[in-house]
Amino acid sequence: MSIKTVVSTSKAAPAAGPYSQAIQTSDLVFASGQLPIDPKTGTIPDGVEAQTRQSLANLSAVLEEGGASFASVVKTTVFLKNMGDFAAMNAIYAENFTELPPARSTIEVARLPKDALVEIEAIALRAKG
Repeated sequence: MSIKTVVSTSKAAPAAGPYSQAIQTSDLVFASGQLPIDPKTGTIPDGVEAQTRQSLANLSAVLEEGGASFASVVKTTVFLKNMGDFAAMNAIYAENFTELPPARSTIEVARLPKDALVEIEAIALRAKG
């Protein structure tokens, strides 16, 4: 039986409600959707490219805290405010998942928290050790 552990890091935006940045089990890390909030300033950058970079930076920090990395991600979900931003988001996303990219769903949504343009969640394998 696996036990779940809350993952929390100040290197990513804090959870904005009654949820955890991520949950880790003995084998997996389930990262909540990461908004493009700069953890140092609390601000959201302008534009989908900058927001995608910040969401991915937050996601990377949460995964690292949980014992995982982009290389061990098996599934992501990208939430976009406007599917017209897909190509711009995808170009930034591709910079971070260069080899053996994970399975992915991309969904256009009516609205995201803080009126963000993008939010990204992931499931990753934990490093053994």
